[in-house]
Amino acid sequence: MSGAGRTFNLIHAEVVTPRGTFRDGAVAVKDGVITYVGTTAGLPEAHAAGVETIDAKGSYVLPGFIDVHVHGGMLKDFSQPSKQGLDAITKLHCSQGTTSMLATTMTLPKAMIDNVLAEVHQYMAGEMPYAQLVGVHLEGPFISPKWPGAQNPEHIVPPNREWIEGWEQQYPGLIKQVTFAPERDGAHELIRYLRKQGIVAAAGHTDATYEEIMAAYEVGLNHSVHMFNAMTPLHHRKPGTAGAILSTPGISAEIIADGIHVHPAAIRLLASVKTGSNLLLITDAMSAAGLGDGDYMLGDLPVVVKNNVCTLRDSEGTLAGSTLTMIRGFRYLVREVGLSIERASEAASANPAKLIRIDHLTGSIETGKQADLLLVDRDLELQRVWVKGRAFQDNE
Repeated sequence: MSGAGRTFNLIHAEVVTPRGTFRDGAVAVKDGVITYVGTTAGLPEAHAAGVETIDAKGSYVLPGFIDVHVHGGMLKDFSQPSKQGLDAITKLHCSQGTTSMLATTMTLPKAMIDNVLAEVHQYMAGEMPYAQLVGVHLEGPFISPKWPGAQNPEHIVPPNREWIEGWEQQYPGLIKQVTFAPERDGAHELIRYLRKQGIVAAAGHTDATYEEIMAAYEVGLNHSVHMFNAMTPLHHRKPGTAGAILSTPGISAEIIADGIHVHPAAIRLLASVKTGSNLLLITDAMSAAGLGDGDYMLGDLPVVVKNNVCTLRDSEGTLAGSTLTMIRGFRYLVREVGLSIERASEAASANPAKLIRIDHLTGSIETGKQADLLLVDRDLELQRVWVKGRAFQDNE
């Protein structure tokens, strides 16, 4: 990531902001911070004199994408972290428009989770050269044995508040989201603790009934991972987890928009009820992201990738994460689902920032926020990426 050019102006752009889209808009950046958002004609002279100016030529300027559910890429997995591996994952996803992300684990033995937290904590304390790790998402090990998906059932354990409390004391604020089955014994105690700490309490890999989800919601459940996947489905007499989430405005929902995990009509249904900040685009990308077909690992389970479809080797078509990137998911939401550029941008940037409480720093194009920016042309192809005003260079 180039350190030069942290002060620059973008002009003649379609700038997507919470106040609407500025036609022939401009963004001024000084020392990695946004100092002006408005029209090109209104750009103050003080912002323009002697500053590098980039003509967007009508392309979109969007806030950088924030992926709260991503496992890896380029043969690397967050479950087996190293500095080299974390660099490889964050570089790949930065090249595809992700500027912030949560290092997402699998259902693992406690010792392996201990190691992930230690490595990510150390990495975040240093100079992160690509997409910024802003915390950890624990997907498991407190999930349902009936809905393991691509998680190893050998490592599933009941919800354990003591583990989370110990990790939070050792690494305050590092864990941003925990995914678990809210119907299991001990889940309500866990939810109360998570919400008291400001940690997202997310339903996932769950056998919960509608009533069990609603009971968990009453004590603080506020999110759902990879909607429609690894959960009890919607039925008109047994609404299940899916029905509870769809009908409860206070529970936000992630979606893997790759055309494999969820039909576009189901995403349209989800988007119609998850208004405001309640719809989040994620990748659920695994170590095969950025590569082609072949044999890979997700956590400690073997995965086969064929035609961009990831399945467990020893299962009958069980999906095992994805090779999706955020820019591809963004395009899918616009082209196949029919969301507006503005709505898709919210799902990919503003909404995840709000969920994990980093919206005071990033997630939208506003003065005072760090310059996490994307230049995307009218065909929705990614042209340039800036993280804190630093331009991403693929050859670094």
